Amino acid sequence: MLATMTLRSPVGTLCLCAEDDRLTELHLPHRSVPAGRPHRSEVLARAAAQLTEYFAGQRRTFDLPLAPRGTAFQTGVWRALAEIPFGETCSYGDLARAIGRPAASRAVGAANGRNPIAIILPCHRVIGASGELTGYGGGLPMKRWLLDHERACVQPALPGLCDAPAAPGAVRR
Repeated sequence: MLATMTLRSPVGTLCLCAEDDRLTELHLPHRSVPAGRPHRSEVLARAAAQLTEYFAGQRRTFDLPLAPRGTAFQTGVWRALAEIPFGETCSYGDLARAIGRPAASRAVGAANGRNPIAIILPCHRVIGASGELTGYGGGLPMKRWLLDHERACVQPALPGLCDAPAAPGAVRR
């Protein structure tokens, strides 16, 4: 049975989906959400707690059972995404080389775009070869926010302080 829950976050309301005690999807704001029923699930509660910690600057990695659905190539790309360190970026070409398919950067980009568990499988950390921000399911402002948030946590203004950037479209006072 598909269990779902929503989570309010600095980037908008996220929808989490799980089946058989494994997280299967994380829908970004303004994306279509599958028909499921809100259902109490341990993995959804853990995912929500870990995402809350991530947004508070208290978590850099996720420890959740995942079951993203995709082709063998896509799941290989998604496994490689999980290896990109918090606060760092890589290019589509770097990711293609990491999975042993150096000529497949466009296919890697397509797989990245179909990532069903964004943020947790950090497709926002993949950028263009020249360092430019390229497509993101939540939009480029959200991608920039996530990258800025992680960089602020890695290099805080004051030791021990992670000053989260303003949410996309928000005005900082």
